[in-house]
Amino acid sequence: MASSAPIGVFDSGLGGISVVRRIVADMPHERVLYFGDSANAPYGTKSPEQVRELSVSIMERFVRRGVKAVVIACNTATSAAVNELRERYAMPIIGMEPALKVACDRGDRPDGTHERQHVIVAATPLTLREHKFAALMDRFKEANDVHPQPCPSLVSIVEEGRLDDHDSVMRTLHGYFDRYDLSAIDSVVLGCTHFVFYRRYFRELLPASTAIIDGNEGTVRHLGVVLESLGALAPDNAAGGVTLDNSDRCERIAQLSRDLLLRP
Repeated sequence: MASSAPIGVFDSGLGGISVVRRIVADMPHERVLYFGDSANAPYGTKSPEQVRELSVSIMERFVRRGVKAVVIACNTATSAAVNELRERYAMPIIGMEPALKVACDRGDRPDGTHERQHVIVAATPLTLREHKFAALMDRFKEANDVHPQPCPSLVSIVEEGRLDDHDSVMRTLHGYFDRYDLSAIDSVVLGCTHFVFYRRYFRELLPASTAIIDGNEGTVRHLGVVLESLGALAPDNAAGGVTLDNSDRCERIAQLSRDLLLRP
């Protein structure tokens, strides 16, 4: 595995660009090949079999490009396909899951006690239906209150380039979250990489005391640990960079991808 080889990152569409942004910030010497499957988005309403088939096709593309590792920057594709991909391919494959552990661990106290946490997990319908999330939730639901909340429209808003339509976004969030007493919620977990782009909107919606948690930082940290253990980190004098690709070849998607990558 050549340290100069690129890292492949893929998502059902444009949400995984939020993970690429974190890689660029934390691992600036790495080259990243990003593939968004916007022509087939959203994955969150597809069957697991469909998602696995699409994920294998993308992996084959990365194999041809000689990547040294792959990040599945999609909680849905991780849930449906990561086990099969790891069986098929020898390279490191880093998956994602909603950062529920991080949210629940906020209740741990220095004296060894645990304060029950009230957590909303915002994700796609398929992520929340899959066995992988059920197993994750089983680990924490006895000592915490966990509320799974599917938010499919938040994927569509990003894919359609409507992220800056403040009123529409806030109406959508209120439609999903007004059913909760938000003053009693300790954390909201952003369990889809598309949702990371809504962080400022969630901050507007939620009380200041409610934490907003995503899995991007931990995923990229884990990627770095894996590459370092294999001696595959890019050298410090390497010029990193990002190549954006998408199954939807229209210029609108290309421009939107660039805009999201450079978004303040």
